[in-house]
Amino acid sequence: MLTTDTHTLNISEILELLPHRFPFILVDRVLDFGEGKFLRAVKNVTFNEPFFQGHFPGKPIFPGVLILESMAQATGILAFKSAGKLETGELYYFAGIDDARFKRPVQPGDQMILEVQFLKERRGVARFNGIAKVDGKIVCEASMMCARSREV
Repeated sequence: MLTTDTHTLNISEILELLPHRFPFILVDRVLDFGEGKFLRAVKNVTFNEPFFQGHFPGKPIFPGVLILESMAQATGILAFKSAGKLETGELYYFAGIDDARFKRPVQPGDQMILEVQFLKERRGVARFNGIAKVDGKIVCEASMMCARSREV
């Protein structure tokens, strides 16, 4: 997933695209993206995140559903950067997930690299493949769908 034109986004730019806010914004920086093709982003996992108090005491593990949510937010950013501005009242919704697999735990201090690849779009629903890595090793992979829709 390399490109000759590097595109990055900092947290301020990400917050302009996603409706999520603390404590639920799970993408810290976009390292590179190609519109309509791929996106590579970072989630820095820190011990002071609120869920670590209960997941799990004495053995903090980043919840698997939040790994998937991190990848879903990365797909949302790619969708925004690929399709342009939404009309008033529109959002991208996480519409589906298939073939999710967790390979190893993610712990405080880890830096997750999120890689999402656009596959196809049909009737406002886009398909993506996502991979999350720590230290170059896959921790999670899944196929996801993102739907452009009016707020409900």
